[in-house]
Amino acid sequence: MIKKVNRNEVRKARHTRVRNKISGTTDIPRLNVFRSNNNIFAQIIDDTKGETLVSASSIDKELKLKNGGNVEAATKVGELIAKRAKKAKISNVVFDRGGYLYHGRVKALAEAARENGLNF
Repeated sequence: MIKKVNRNEVRKARHTRVRNKISGTTDIPRLNVFRSNNNIFAQIIDDTKGETLVSASSIDKELKLKNGGNVEAATKVGELIAKRAKKAKISNVVFDRGGYLYHGRVKALAEAARENGLNF
């Protein structure tokens, strides 16, 4: 009998492989992306201290989104995380796509963050 592959387990394994190579420092923190069916979340994390410096999501009241699970919402979250990072004086980050393919919503968030001043 063939077992059905759990796509989230495969994603988590991919994320673990990436995280072995990528780590956020105090100078260059990590921009982490989490994508659910209905929303998208982004955090800038300092792994040496183990704390989140800045976060943004499609749930934020500031964005006033009706649908948080599309490319348009991801673009707005990318813009918001870049603005909040500028406010916190963060300009360089390491991008952690969370095991997701660099496509669609993840790509839209990353490109919007780049256009608004984050370097990675």
